[in-house]
Amino acid sequence: MAFYDKIRNIDRRVIFLLIGLSVALPLIFTIRFPEFPTPMVKQIFGLMEDLPPGAKVLVSFDYDPASEPELQPMATAWMRQLAEKRAKIYIMALWPIGQDMARLSIDALKRDLADKERETGEKVPFEYGVNYVNLGFKSGAQGVINVVLTDFEKMYPTDAAGQALSTIPLMKEARSLKDFDLIVNISAGTPGLKEWIQFGADPAGVRIVGGSTAVQAPLLYPYYPKQLYGLLGGLKPAAEYEKLMGDRYPQYADIQKNKGRIRMGAQAVAHLVIMAFIIIGNITFFIDRRRERSR
Repeated sequence: MAFYDKIRNIDRRVIFLLIGLSVALPLIFTIRFPEFPTPMVKQIFGLMEDLPPGAKVLVSFDYDPASEPELQPMATAWMRQLAEKRAKIYIMALWPIGQDMARLSIDALKRDLADKERETGEKVPFEYGVNYVNLGFKSGAQGVINVVLTDFEKMYPTDAAGQALSTIPLMKEARSLKDFDLIVNISAGTPGLKEWIQFGADPAGVRIVGGSTAVQAPLLYPYYPKQLYGLLGGLKPAAEYEKLMGDRYPQYADIQKNKGRIRMGAQAVAHLVIMAFIIIGNITFFIDRRRERSR
């Protein structure tokens, strides 16, 4: 029974080491598993694909670096798709660091579009003030939403760089939330998707889709499908969305451009290791109990 005793009394440091390796190795060697998009992920993807050129889409980045591993992949995927659909993108943030998370997605998108132009010769227009605008962060949570519901310029006299909104061509087409075709919110808490539904999308009569952390998702599903068109709840649906993007736009199929799929591989392996330890723990529990009864 020496082996059994070793397993039963395994040093917790060994467990921590195995969990660490189960996360690190898949990230280093980009181990990944097939993704099979769920109906809700397909529904959101289809909604984005059906947007006509020039559709006005508001994207609010309401999270910080703590939620970057889960939320940045879906944010970047949505920005890529909106640019490919020639949508007009309006960016804002209700979280202070949100505007920096938006810049990460904008920079990644610019690199992607430059790669595409270099490889295929096709240029996707992405000019500031014409194709997208970054309004930056404003404090006030749902109070900000209440104001932009009727007047953007009242809350945002300038954009994130200090340029007067009245001088930005894109803003002449969107005076209030009611002028938008779609709202996209990526959030990690409050203020976030719930506030955008209650104070923005519902009163304005504009469709809204959202992305959230996995732990937050159960609180948001009650809004689906009447008030919320679709939700990407955590890293798994983000990876599924990247799969759809790669199938539709081959330039995004490169695994190095799919951080969600890479991270999902690590998460899946770590879950398998945790499940193995749970099974071992239960087996040793029942063996010990049988031994006690037989004494």
